[in-house]
Amino acid sequence: MHSTAGEETDWLSAALINLTQDRVSPLSQLASHSRFFLTLRSQEGTYHPLILFRLTPGQLSENGVDTASLTSGAAPSESSSLRDQIYVMEANCPHLGADMSHAEIEECDTGVVAVCPWHRYDFDLKTGHSETGLKACTYATDIHLDADGTEHIWIETPEGGRNWRLVEFRPVSEEFADPPPPPPDLSHLSLSSPDPKEPEPIVPVENPPSTLIQWAVLILNTADPMLKVQRTRHAVQLFRTGQLKSIGHRSTKAPRPPDVPPREEMYARNIVDPGKMARRKNRAVMLHALANIEQWAWDIIARYGPSHPDLPPAFFADFTKMALDESKHFSLLTARLAALSPSTPYGSLPVHAGLWESARVTFPSLRARLAIIHLVHEARGLDVNPGTIDKFRRAGDPESVRVLETIHHDEVTHVTTGHRWFTWVCAKEGVDPVQTFREEVRRGWRGDVKGPFNAEDREKAGLTPDFYENLRGEMESDWEAGKNAQATVAVGYEGAST
Repeated sequence: MHSTAGEETDWLSAALINLTQDRVSPLSQLASHSRFFLTLRSQEGTYHPLILFRLTPGQLSENGVDTASLTSGAAPSESSSLRDQIYVMEANCPHLGADMSHAEIEECDTGVVAVCPWHRYDFDLKTGHSETGLKACTYATDIHLDADGTEHIWIETPEGGRNWRLVEFRPVSEEFADPPPPPPDLSHLSLSSPDPKEPEPIVPVENPPSTLIQWAVLILNTADPMLKVQRTRHAVQLFRTGQLKSIGHRSTKAPRPPDVPPREEMYARNIVDPGKMARRKNRAVMLHALANIEQWAWDIIARYGPSHPDLPPAFFADFTKMALDESKHFSLLTARLAALSPSTPYGSLPVHAGLWESARVTFPSLRARLAIIHLVHEARGLDVNPGTIDKFRRAGDPESVRVLETIHHDEVTHVTTGHRWFTWVCAKEGVDPVQTFREEVRRGWRGDVKGPFNAEDREKAGLTPDFYENLRGEMESDWEAGKNAQATVAVGYEGAST
């Protein structure tokens, strides 16, 4: 069902889902940003990513505004005004699958269009029609009062599938914040060194990357954490705005990622056994350990993109989104560490590298990587993060609590992404995702996958109990570092620091 503004709204009672359901912001909080990611999942496991655009009054053409309240002489209510500003369309361009989150908004004779950043195809935000003859799926919206009088946004569900539910709702990026935030301060990411080096430019002077794969490998080979964050932001912006030559995963000359990413000298000197880190409970140590998390997103792009030329652009859109989250989490944690304990900046405390050793077990297989890293490690993060947050709350540290709650919310979407693409791979191979996941864990994990489980957030991410209950790995490798990481690391299974 792809409705236009003039169609009847009888579908609301049967074909809409309430986007709040205690899991997203009420209507009034849409004012914080002008663009939001939405992801819906059906009972059958089909994923449908969308973009919600909230246009400013200056972006609305006269053809696109409902003027009924104006002609009646009454002032428009907040609801009617917002209703005219909100549009929802599929997140990927129907031409070649480009991410539409950074589409330009332009006015034309018939209304307002979103212009794809890759090839400038335009799509009417109401109807989805394009002058090229293509059509994007658009979804009608409405505003309803909740029982407590709060207004919520509702959206038409996709055709096909049953019991659609919202599994992701969050701003696209701070680029679309209203009002825009000040530029981020990354000074706390600089590590002290007895031999200061000349800072590297964000874009290398020689052989600058021109594809997403090249940027992924460059970032993985960047040792300086501050430069890694800056390059991540720059690369994702280039990808989303269509400024890269291509993704590059189908090129025979695609570069290979490092087996072990380089680390700053101070960082490398402080690497210890992960079992020792698990016993240290100081808040500064915990924040430092949380910041010391591996950069799975760029590695999965660089390592498996070239060996899987059939991966669609949506795969890379999802994992660049995750890469941006990882850099955001690292920045939030190190900023909080600098505020809480200025004498122990990031890089000055012991860290472990055990999780990267665990990742190496999955190098030969994309399916195994998605299973072990995203549906075991990161899902374990969903289990333990609430307890970690509670420790900071009991310590009277609301600032750290807010940071960790933001990270946890994002991590639910990361497990959701892992589930989406694991089930996609399974569908391509014609295998059952639950049984295949359990077999991957049996081969690539050692020991029990232990609870207690955060069943609510796991289920939201797609992991029903048949995935993880009574699950045990039988890996025979004598990889002690991986064993320790699996047994003792309880937080932060993804991040920007390598």
